[in-house]
Amino acid sequence: MTAIVSERTFPSTYVISLTPFATDESLDEAALRAHLQRMGEAGIGVYLGGSGSGEGYTLGLDEQRRILEIGVDVLGPSVRAMGVEPRSADDMLALGRVAAAAGVEAMQVYSLDQGHGNRPRRDELERYLRDVLDDLPVHAVLSSHQSVGYWIPPDLIAQLLDEYDSIVGVNATNQDVTYLVDVIAAVDGRCDVHVGGPMQATIALALGAQGFLSSDGNIAPKLCVSVIEHHVAGDLAARDAAYATLMDLFTVTRRCGGISATKGCLAKLGFAAGIPRRPRLPVSDAAVAELVAAVERLGIPAVESWA
Repeated sequence: MTAIVSERTFPSTYVISLTPFATDESLDEAALRAHLQRMGEAGIGVYLGGSGSGEGYTLGLDEQRRILEIGVDVLGPSVRAMGVEPRSADDMLALGRVAAAAGVEAMQVYSLDQGHGNRPRRDELERYLRDVLDDLPVHAVLSSHQSVGYWIPPDLIAQLLDEYDSIVGVNATNQDVTYLVDVIAAVDGRCDVHVGGPMQATIALALGAQGFLSSDGNIAPKLCVSVIEHHVAGDLAARDAAYATLMDLFTVTRRCGGISATKGCLAKLGFAAGIPRRPRLPVSDAAVAELVAAVERLGIPAVESWA
């Protein structure tokens, strides 16, 4: 499989896109198209169907397929599949086949979740990753995420990069900056490294990673992109000012209810976002009002050029 060289090593940011649901909790395709159009106009990369912001655990494979088909139709094959933490290699490969059929070029490969808080031994983790990489029909972005209770050892990442040209990225999500340092060293420029969430975004860029993923791009994609653009331009004062605004938005959004609050806020501001799907529920009117007030206080409408 030929590596996507052009997408490596240049700073970038991705939004973990929300999934809009109609009032009956069915997939709202028109709202998804409108939302992705706004993401595309902002120039932010897009992951679809993720565990958190994408409410991926509520999605069946047919819905994942349809979401990806719409993503490719609106944004082209560079849109990426994210999916959820799998219980087996077969689970991950099933999404891979759906992604390939939809025309997606790359997808995130989550770390194995064995359930009940169990963590795989190193040999089990390696076997799982090889089983996926041996048969995955699209390019792979390895996910090392704190949610499963362990991280992929950096030397294993290095070993896999030696053997699989299909790996185009690593998404590292945890609070330990020393792990990020080790991952960047293990990757050694052979693929992209992004951190999950904006918390370590500027640290990651300073260390030589390519950027960050966020849910906040659902509200403010141009703000997220501006952090990268100012960094590339060498305007660190502007980068840090944009980053401070982004972290303020991140803090308020989490306090108000995460993606459910994000959907409520966007709806209040007149954007297509849909409602959460159970087991998630809408947040209170007060929480939505607090987030809307924060968005306006931070001047985000001006940054995003909202009509």
